[in-house]
Amino acid sequence: MILRNDLKGKAVIVTGGTAGIGLATGLLFGKHGAHVYLTHRWGSADEDELRAQFEAAGAPAPTIVEADASQDEDTEALMQLIRRDYDAVFALISNVSFAHVSKSHEDLDKKSFLRSLGYSAWPFVGYLQAVRETFGRWPKYAVGMSSRGPEYFLPGYDFVAASKTVMETFCRYLTADLLSEDVRINILRANPVETASLEATFGPDFVPFCKKYYAEGWFIGPDEVAAAALALCSGLMDGVKGQILLLDRGLGFADNVVRLFSARERHGLSF
Repeated sequence: MILRNDLKGKAVIVTGGTAGIGLATGLLFGKHGAHVYLTHRWGSADEDELRAQFEAAGAPAPTIVEADASQDEDTEALMQLIRRDYDAVFALISNVSFAHVSKSHEDLDKKSFLRSLGYSAWPFVGYLQAVRETFGRWPKYAVGMSSRGPEYFLPGYDFVAASKTVMETFCRYLTADLLSEDVRINILRANPVETASLEATFGPDFVPFCKKYYAEGWFIGPDEVAAAALALCSGLMDGVKGQILLLDRGLGFADNVVRLFSARERHGLSF
């Protein structure tokens, strides 16, 4: 990808950046010369392996930070760490998502809901505020990672969907409040992405089952989400602000019961 912005030596934060979509995003920004700060929590990262992946990609070594996105003191410590070497944050990629997976309406409770908001919605706002307070300016770009949960049913996804809806609402309202500021805030929604997190949420049978019935290409790759995030920060899409952008390869339109009916013989279905 040819960028208008030069990312060399720019500070980029990727929360939840040590696996899946976050890691793919960090690697791609790193390939373009950015100094990437990857956050994780609970000792969930093999730092030597991560650095080896960046080296293999020809990217500068990342800074890997154990920082719980729901804890203000961890966020403040991260900002001060970046402040030692940089006077600005170029881009914030808010990728952390952690929420209770419910089994039924009886499994819903206030404590789990607030915890889900604390991890999957508020960090998008909290990190933006922390960057502004620490550096005296907003990041030039902020991208939040959402999902299809706010618009269609996924089993057990109540808290995640609610949290993502809150984050998407903040995206629009923050953009309206900051129209005169040099910041571009957007959200990426994607069809399900094959990651360890997806399997942990829906179980090992979810992906094989979906692949049997959905059109080929329904699952989005982590690299595709990363490329979309980079594009939003490339300087080529600076007119895009406050948008919820859907990554589904157009299958939201094409993959429906009529498509399944037309392919019924291939799926061994009878009606």
